[in-house]
Amino acid sequence: MPIDGSPEDTICAIATPLGEGGIGILRISGPDALHVASKVVRLRSNQPLDTTSSHTLHVVDIFDLRHPAPSADSLSDVRFSDAHIIDEGLVVYMKRPRSFTAEDVVEIHCHGSGIALKRVCEACVHAGARLAQPGEFTKRAFLNGRLDLSQAEAVLDTIKAKSDLGLKMAQRQLRGALGQEVGGLRDSLMTLLAHVEAGIDFSEEDISFVGREELIASLQGTRAQIQRMLTTSETGRVLREGARVVIVGKPNVGKSSLLNTLLHENRAIVTDIPGTTRDVIEESVDWQGLRITFVDTAGLRETSDVVEQEGMKRSRLAQEESDMVLHVVDAAELAKAGGNDLAFPALVREDLMVLNKIDLLDSTAVVRLCELLSQRSSRKVVPLSVRTGEGLGELKRVIETRFLGPSLEASDGLIITNVRHRLALERALSCLDEALASGGGGIQPEFVAVDLRGAADALGEIVGIVTTDDILDRIFSEFCIGK
Repeated sequence: MPIDGSPEDTICAIATPLGEGGIGILRISGPDALHVASKVVRLRSNQPLDTTSSHTLHVVDIFDLRHPAPSADSLSDVRFSDAHIIDEGLVVYMKRPRSFTAEDVVEIHCHGSGIALKRVCEACVHAGARLAQPGEFTKRAFLNGRLDLSQAEAVLDTIKAKSDLGLKMAQRQLRGALGQEVGGLRDSLMTLLAHVEAGIDFSEEDISFVGREELIASLQGTRAQIQRMLTTSETGRVLREGARVVIVGKPNVGKSSLLNTLLHENRAIVTDIPGTTRDVIEESVDWQGLRITFVDTAGLRETSDVVEQEGMKRSRLAQEESDMVLHVVDAAELAKAGGNDLAFPALVREDLMVLNKIDLLDSTAVVRLCELLSQRSSRKVVPLSVRTGEGLGELKRVIETRFLGPSLEASDGLIITNVRHRLALERALSCLDEALASGGGGIQPEFVAVDLRGAADALGEIVGIVTTDDILDRIFSEFCIGK
């Protein structure tokens, strides 16, 4: 993240979303935060801002003194005129290190007018601050030791959380759960590395600092913990990004009706004419704290219609990008064909077969069809009727179990939600495997030490103990300005 200036600069930015709102907040951080703010606000009590207590709110008038510039030489001598007033509001000073960035921070709260916030920001820049870059406040919090790198990333995850569970995971990480676990694993590896390297240094003295069996047992224990963390990464991705469930099937089997029922709204057009849906239609809903996006696709059939062909092409792409595919079939039509009509030209995969329109068959025929479909597809079959609602509860239960099953452990345990963390853990696991192979094969301890160092460095990347400017630039460039 290129920064036009020094990390010692005082920076400012609007910290609330642009647009109309009841309140807008501008944040100032750096060594001259008080000096800058004192040129922009005047306390109604006439008390100088630099004499106020930290972490207390004060009613202020907010001024733009650029025309003309203030002629005062000290904070208390700044001249204000009602002709330059922007707004009235509140100001709070947070003395370092008890602030988000661990620097002196001043926040100016005014009405959430875009033009008012813009003028306040311009006034702060004129008073000596510079505009912050994306993520610069959080980056300073990391560089100043206020947050580790995993906690800094959790700030972004909190901002972008798409569900209650995603927010819960982000907050757990923000409070240091991941950093503590990774830090503990890294500390144990560094201790083990110290013993191995000491054994190398004193090899001629016939002193053994760690036995082979103890080394292998320790490595296996650490490896098991990392492997356990990695098994949660797919669940973590779904929590962070939400799940995509794609509905596929032939025309007129009830895909759009099923979508509308799951969403509890008429999102897709439903008619008796086959091929009504020709494009991908998607909508999101919150289920048990998890954001699920249901995707209705064009009916799958052989056709010369260019528009339908494009729709089916998009259907294939949607299936490839999905977390779950519901394959909807028409129970009545399938019964007429003797259960043999299961050819779909654009079906990429299926995770669950939905036997719709069972209200048109008797229960014996439905059971027979379910058994037949289970044998042929090896997938779970859920019989239902979108029209009567029969079986919808079971379908919801199956979907919820898929994404909110025992592996989630939403109340306990650590879940990996970040791709960067997963890749670092995979590198650490690979290094540990190499160390185990070397230790068990009687290879020289120097090679074991190299692998141990590699595993420790990989874990260090997660919390920022070991990092590069490229990694920091990539992470913080994803933030919005003002955070």
